[in-house]
Amino acid sequence: MTITEDRPTRIETPRAGDEGCLIVSGNDSPGIVVALSAVLSELGANIVSFDQHSTDLIGGRFFLRTMFRLQDLALARPLLQTALDREIRDKLGLEWRLTESSKPKRVALFTSKTDHCLLDLLWRHSRGELNISVEMVVSNHPDLAEKVRAFGIPYFFVPVENGDKKAAEQEHLRLLNGNVDFVVLARYMQIISGEFIRDVGVPIINIHHSFLPAFIGAGPYKKARDRGVKLIGATAHYVTEDLDEGPIIEQDVVRVSHSDSTQNFVRRGADVERQVLSRAVAWHSEDRVVRDGNTTIVFAS
Repeated sequence: MTITEDRPTRIETPRAGDEGCLIVSGNDSPGIVVALSAVLSELGANIVSFDQHSTDLIGGRFFLRTMFRLQDLALARPLLQTALDREIRDKLGLEWRLTESSKPKRVALFTSKTDHCLLDLLWRHSRGELNISVEMVVSNHPDLAEKVRAFGIPYFFVPVENGDKKAAEQEHLRLLNGNVDFVVLARYMQIISGEFIRDVGVPIINIHHSFLPAFIGAGPYKKARDRGVKLIGATAHYVTEDLDEGPIIEQDVVRVSHSDSTQNFVRRGADVERQVLSRAVAWHSEDRVVRDGNTTIVFAS
């Protein structure tokens, strides 16, 4: 009698390194979804999610984000890229961008003296809530150095000496060059020059209160309270050469009333800023945001 040993069938669990994200954009036309699905299917990829948007039923712009699993994605990537170039770029005239989910985006956080947005991002990062790798914190003040070092993150103090912003930005570029995939201005109270925006070569995300263009300058929450504002909020957007007018990623508001003090306005405003910025950073790091001119498509489902 032959005795056989029953062994459970081994189920291959997809590794994190097998998950990819593909962003496609361009002029809408028939057959895009079919062509893309065929490319992924032919290589043995399993589509996990598929989100798409067209700006118009006829002649609109088309945007798509798909998550998929493909065994040994890093090894299969050259074949996938060749197929995407042939079927998506050359035949359909679309742009595409491919990322691997196992590779967190490297980020530099810029800050001044106000710490609520900075520390919130560092806390979320330390808990693994954000798919990012914080490479450094850069500030024009030394005040937050000890708080940042408690997270094990390098802190670079780059002062603007004698108003020489150009020299400071040159040092910023030296620190950032080749080391980050995007930059977050976590209440960095310096105006970024157009030259820096062009030279840094990566997206920059900013956060500010949503009163603009009203209540500019110092003390916006006091000005808003004195004016009887009933809603306060925050806006996260990409930085462009047009000050505070870049493509918006996320916004939110909370109600306030005449019974709220200026201190309550500031506290509640800081809460909204933290939440809005963390969502914007999360969505950008997960490739959920597609820029289209001065607007954005955010696949945030």
